[in-house]
Amino acid sequence: MEGLKSRVRWLMILMVMIRVLHVECRQPVLHRVGGGRFTWAPNIDFTEWSSQENFHVGDWLYFGFDKHIYNVLEVNKTSYDNCIDKDFIYNVTRGGRDVFNLTEANTYFFLSGRGYCFEGMKVAVQVREIPPEPLLLNHGFRSYVYIHAILLAMLATACACINPF
Repeated sequence: MEGLKSRVRWLMILMVMIRVLHVECRQPVLHRVGGGRFTWAPNIDFTEWSSQENFHVGDWLYFGFDKHIYNVLEVNKTSYDNCIDKDFIYNVTRGGRDVFNLTEANTYFFLSGRGYCFEGMKVAVQVREIPPEPLLLNHGFRSYVYIHAILLAMLATACACINPF
């Protein structure tokens, strides 16, 4: 009876280890702000655009614009709401084809200074953690092979526990 409890315990540990080792393999996504290649510009509904996107930790924002006219500043909510381009958190502007890494689950606020914020050049981005994907709800060939490899390993382990060599 004690041997059976030990085998069951090892099988349960194996199952937990398999679940822990299953890592989400979602690739980061590059979001083109405004939806196009050079769409950091006035008269684009960035609120509508951001509401149609799903932002997760590790994703990137791409801002395409003329750096001689516009800029991109990360700001706090108060500055965002009032189009204040002083005391910004970070100046994203480098060359007009700039990226920003979304490193934590948070709401990020961006605007263009020089008065363009008042023309609608601002966007708020709500970033979420990557949700864990249940083991058996994965899709695709790689997941199919992965699940069957795990089941085969579990079966081999169970057989070895029941009938040791």
